[in-house]
Amino acid sequence: MFPPADAPLRVAHYTRRWLPQTQTWLYNQVRFLPDAVEPHVICEQTDNLDQFEVENLHSFADAAPWRHQWNVGLRFLGVRPYYPYTIEQVRACGADLFHTHFGDYSWQNLEVSRRAGVAQVATFYGNDVTSYPQQDPRWKDRYQALFEQVEGILCEGPHMAQSVVDLGCPADKVYVHHLGVPVDDIPFRPRTFESGPPLRVLIAASFREKKGIPYGLEALGRLRDEVPLEITIVGGVATVPLLGGFSKNVSGSEAERERIHDAIAEWDLEDAVRLMGYQPHEVLMQEAYNHHIFLQPSVTARNGDGEGGAPVTLIEMAASGMPIISTRHCDIPSIVKHGDTGLLAPERDPDALVDHLRRLIETPDEWPAMARAGREHVEAEYNAPIQGKRLARRYREILHD
Repeated sequence: MFPPADAPLRVAHYTRRWLPQTQTWLYNQVRFLPDAVEPHVICEQTDNLDQFEVENLHSFADAAPWRHQWNVGLRFLGVRPYYPYTIEQVRACGADLFHTHFGDYSWQNLEVSRRAGVAQVATFYGNDVTSYPQQDPRWKDRYQALFEQVEGILCEGPHMAQSVVDLGCPADKVYVHHLGVPVDDIPFRPRTFESGPPLRVLIAASFREKKGIPYGLEALGRLRDEVPLEITIVGGVATVPLLGGFSKNVSGSEAERERIHDAIAEWDLEDAVRLMGYQPHEVLMQEAYNHHIFLQPSVTARNGDGEGGAPVTLIEMAASGMPIISTRHCDIPSIVKHGDTGLLAPERDPDALVDHLRRLIETPDEWPAMARAGREHVEAEYNAPIQGKRLARRYREILHD
């Protein structure tokens, strides 16, 4: 039953881990919902709570550790993909709507929404669209079941939305909802550059093939003799513990780490590159204001993995007044408007990246207008408080339908 108009809409959010440092965008979705929505977060385990504190957090591993381990084993063996704990928490919080984040988790939770008697909304984010169905044909059938039963699919941009439709989802169930950043908390400081001092370039991404970092390093390496460079890379390979003392990579790969180190050596950039590893979001933003250009050369990986939508870091950097060079990949062109708010190259094209870097170096007078256009675009389409209100309206529309 739909809640009374004067009652808060209770929404149970599910994600497996609350919350990796690379998923600040998910934190913003929950914390910027208006008072008309009462969010509850249900997860399997918790990380970084000092950075991502929320009310109404329900963690299986914290509440019942031995039961949690038993259920992890059942899922690992393929006996049961969902957790009864999730059903219990959805019921206990009186959820009107169940919002599962990531398409694969949404399929696993179909039985949760059925048994709890609550409509489910799913959000796809990236490799759940671009990679899973290509790597494992079973996901095509699983997603058909999801598309039939779920009330709505949210996607961060039109490219991802069309990709979900191409997988077989009815178009009338697919909605574009931009991810938001807290624009008011991001000072607008347009960057300037004068010849002489080193050009400081920032890259921030997990070490995954789709991030295209080696292509960016090649482009920078080819400019090394033309301009002094200081390059900072924030990101790396993250792991989580598993049963029996094992662990798995959840963000990044060792193979890509090797390719990045090889590129640094090949282009003689050892003394120009600073590798910081993963950092808290506040550290990333501090670094951003100490750099001139943000470089995000995303590509479609050989296994089909892609951004799906676009890295939220692009939104933050645009809001901060930083020139951006990226690629025509997935929904990146929705954020970076070529020639207006930044510059876009084809995927896997170091020549084009070099040309764009040269253009920015040679025409610093274009930077202020580019910075203003980027900030205005973010304020209109990616401001977290506004997106929170839009998401609340979307929830009610989906339930009414």
